[in-house]
Amino acid sequence: MDVVGLLTTINQDASRVAMHAVRDQLLDLQAAAAGLPVFKVHIPSPCPNEVYEQAMSEAMTHAKAGGIDAMAFGDLFLEDVRRYRLERMADTGIDCLFPLWGIDTSELARTMVGSGLKAHVTCIDPKQLDASFVGRTFDAQFLDDLPAGADPCGENGEFHTFAYEGPMFEQPIPVLPGEVVKRGGFVFADLLPR
Repeated sequence: MDVVGLLTTINQDASRVAMHAVRDQLLDLQAAAAGLPVFKVHIPSPCPNEVYEQAMSEAMTHAKAGGIDAMAFGDLFLEDVRRYRLERMADTGIDCLFPLWGIDTSELARTMVGSGLKAHVTCIDPKQLDASFVGRTFDAQFLDDLPAGADPCGENGEFHTFAYEGPMFEQPIPVLPGEVVKRGGFVFADLLPR
């Protein structure tokens, strides 16, 4: 099976990746570094679930018409999320793949860091992690510093990242740290293209 593109949701008002708050421009640089096109589903913020589902349904219809027969998701262990995706995709004619499903997240995080992945932590949920974690590099020290109970891959929404270097990229994506802001119950560390 060949990977032919990336898909993500974009906050249409802020031109940023939903939840991660990464600038649209950095997403384009990331996709170019991976040698893949990126397909963006624009959604409002806040986004009612029915609006999200309609936007994703339209995206899947477009993908199927373009010859896409499978969609891979990065979900690791949240069964309710997996079930939701399977239910929503059931009538699309597109198979759901979960290539990372069930992998021990501590092992996965260490393997990613060990393979050369470099990422910035762009968002944290302060109900789960101290605000000092936002803006840090996702590395072995970050993993060592996580409190007990925090998932090393952020699967419970503890944190979100932006990968800027690694074996999947043809070249690193040059970024600069921006300001840290609290918004909507989360803490975000902006990244700027360099």
